[in-house]
Amino acid sequence: MSTVEVSAERAVRAPAERVYGYLADYSEHHHHFLPPAFSGFRVVAGGVGAGTEVEFSVTAGGRSRPYHMAVSEPEPGRVLVETDANSSLVTTFTVTPAGDTCRVRMHTAWKGAGGIGGIFERLFAPKVMKALYEDELQRLDAYAASAGGA
Repeated sequence: MSTVEVSAERAVRAPAERVYGYLADYSEHHHHFLPPAFSGFRVVAGGVGAGTEVEFSVTAGGRSRPYHMAVSEPEPGRVLVETDANSSLVTTFTVTPAGDTCRVRMHTAWKGAGGIGGIFERLFAPKVMKALYEDELQRLDAYAASAGGA
């Protein structure tokens, strides 16, 4: 089994502190910029930042998979990490200030399957997930730039 990784990054038209707040606030904000491929989003514990647990499903490539993510903040205000309780999948959000705006990077890594299935996973999963992440980052940008996100 090898590690499968996918990343996406974009500028977001809002200050880093506000954008990080949207990412870290799973009760009030985070679900507003998830793409339609994410469903059943619910907060299980906490709600803001470290200690939060959320559940959701992602449907991509004709398959749906449930996640139970535990949130940590290795660098509060800059780095937010979601770790799936049921797999090796870890997603890291990094927010970097850029004047009155910021850059947000999403990076996910997991231990891929072996054999033929693993080959297909390494070929196709990163492309599908990158498109989802680019959509999510575009939605985050729009949310942060809107009056509703303020």
